[in-house]
Amino acid sequence: MGQPANLKKQARERMARTGESYTTARKNILTGKPESPKAARAAQARDYAKEAREGKIGAKPKAPKPAPAPVPQDELPEYPAPEDVIQYDAALWHRVLVQAGVTNPLTSAPLSQALLAGLAGGIGFMVFTFEYAESTTATLVTRAHPEPYTQNLLARCGAKINERTTGSAQKAAEYMDAALDAGRAVVVRVAINALPWIDGNEVDEAETIDLVVVGDHEDDLLVDDGSGLLNVISPEDLAFARAKRKKEKHWQAWVPSTRSPEAETLAANALEAIEETTSRLLGTRELSGIPEHFAKNFGITGMHSFASRLRDTTTKTGWTRMFADPERLAGGMNQLSGFLTDTRFGGEGALRGLYADFLDEASGLPGLSALGEHSADYVQLAQLWDEFADLVDPEIAVDDRSAMFERMAEAMDRIAEAEHQAASALARTAQSLDPKTR
Repeated sequence: MGQPANLKKQARERMARTGESYTTARKNILTGKPESPKAARAAQARDYAKEAREGKIGAKPKAPKPAPAPVPQDELPEYPAPEDVIQYDAALWHRVLVQAGVTNPLTSAPLSQALLAGLAGGIGFMVFTFEYAESTTATLVTRAHPEPYTQNLLARCGAKINERTTGSAQKAAEYMDAALDAGRAVVVRVAINALPWIDGNEVDEAETIDLVVVGDHEDDLLVDDGSGLLNVISPEDLAFARAKRKKEKHWQAWVPSTRSPEAETLAANALEAIEETTSRLLGTRELSGIPEHFAKNFGITGMHSFASRLRDTTTKTGWTRMFADPERLAGGMNQLSGFLTDTRFGGEGALRGLYADFLDEASGLPGLSALGEHSADYVQLAQLWDEFADLVDPEIAVDDRSAMFERMAEAMDRIAEAEHQAASALARTAQSLDPKTR
């Protein structure tokens, strides 16, 4: 998922200091949440005691490494820093639209991360496991899927978006320069493992991510990758990372106009998004591009299938047998924790809390006030998903895995029931509000 290579080590060290679960420690590291003062003082005391035992107290300190040169943050001063990022792509486009001056027609405030995430499709469910020669993977996606998340966001946000693809690296650079010269940030799609600051061994070569090019710094470019600091990359390195994306080669998008969407357009698009989201969860709409025999892994049906495989202790597709090897178990549970805490394909509360915020905000659009009645259901679901995430223990002993999987299955049963009730009720309300169905 493009995370630091030492993330597991950092999480374990934080667990030891704070008493947090692995999943909570990992999530807090990724979101930059500080440790409590009490935990920090305890860690400092332990470090001091360790140094005293090893005879390091009073020793000549090592020369500090020179600090890296600060990256200028004023190339586009109106471009906001990432704050409270829950869903990576929605938050990224929130910042791009802020810089472009696009606003919510009702409030004159920027289009929020929550509203953009909901318009993109919001939430979903997909689970897959694959056995390879040396590992068993566990993929769990709680973002809308398999819909084109970013393309839906761009189509439904109501802003004017310029998109371009080209097979020519030279033309791609020219298109990007033209947008930057117009004073606009540019979103580009790259292969993650080709970025200079990413450990390519930790990332699948097919995995991609969208970055924002926000300006020039001497002979280099400044890019926003959601980390909170702008990274410097050479034009050559960026071109290489873009070229490795075979599909949609050298894709870029930017906002050329401050034109804001009309409230009625946003209302219609919000209803369209909700109907798509609920039908995918409930299994009442066909999954585009997904073979029929894979449908059991999606939506609420997928949640029930997942619970069954967690409970299965005898067949080769049950998780007890699939993760009988200690290394496969640790690797699979680390990956599962990653999907539950990462902001690309999952996130805090499985993105259900963010979806509740979307419903609250969408209820202010013309004719959609009834949507606000459903936000509490998704607040409750966010809590259930966080409880499920805390059950996933990458340090679990092999002999204890079946008991952990049973606890996870019980939690997934509760989630599936609550998801069905919430999606069914929301679908009925959305249908009653849609003028096409009246």
